[in-house]
Amino acid sequence: MNRAQIVDQLPGLRRYARALTGDPWAADDLVQDTLERACRKWLLWRSGSDLRAWLFTLMHNLYLNQRRGLIALQTLDSEMLATLAGTDGVACDTAIDLDRCLQRLPAEQRAVLLLVTLEDMAYADVARILGIPVGTVMSRLSRARGRMRELMELAPAHAPHANTARPTPLKRMK
Repeated sequence: MNRAQIVDQLPGLRRYARALTGDPWAADDLVQDTLERACRKWLLWRSGSDLRAWLFTLMHNLYLNQRRGLIALQTLDSEMLATLAGTDGVACDTAIDLDRCLQRLPAEQRAVLLLVTLEDMAYADVARILGIPVGTVMSRLSRARGRMRELMELAPAHAPHANTARPTPLKRMK
């Protein structure tokens, strides 16, 4: 393995870390910790095996270890969400609601949802990364999707800015 193979995995690792932690700084720290652990555990990686899955497994385990000490949920900052969502205020509000809903999912469901949807991983790869059966991956994914639908339907009513009237997209266009 060479350095380029690891560098190729960085965008995916950063995306997954940001989605897991909800904080750009914590995500960067998690990626760095993952790479440090990968360097220390280099001899455990089997040549010819899936490097991406191995690195995601390391990251996921590190995240769980770090999370055990955290109580409060962290959220994405609005500046980063505005960048992700574009300049449209409605899109930014939707991104903020999506993040809030995502952070309210149980960690097990959130991890499966992010790996399958954000990282476009196969169920078998997700099962291997998380150390669970494929059937459990499918079950958690189904529950996560259902819960996200419920939370997104409720999100505008529970958002901190719900007391102020938000224009609907149709009214904005007028």
